[in-house]
Amino acid sequence: EQCSFVEHRNYKVVYRRYASLFFLVGVDNEENELAILEFIHLLVETMDRHFGNVCELDIMFHLEKAHFMLEEMVMNGCVVETSKANILSPIQLMDKAS
Repeated sequence: EQCSFVEHRNYKVVYRRYASLFFLVGVDNEENELAILEFIHLLVETMDRHFGNVCELDIMFHLEKAHFMLEEMVMNGCVVETSKANILSPIQLMDKAS
């Protein structure tokens, strides 16, 4: 009855809830659902490290930073970076410059 995957046609939606936040990722049927759940968890941990207990207002008011984190983690649909320090270092440099 409780599952973090929803199948529709040739695709799956993998989702995870953190407090009041829902994170959804759409993938094809060949993708590993558990790997996507780990990716979502890594994204939330990275946001927590930067914002300190991330909430919807952090994402709403700093949407460009959330997108930048995703761009650092994913390239052409593949996860390319999993180190939180490497993901956050460009953002920290931008924060120091401004």
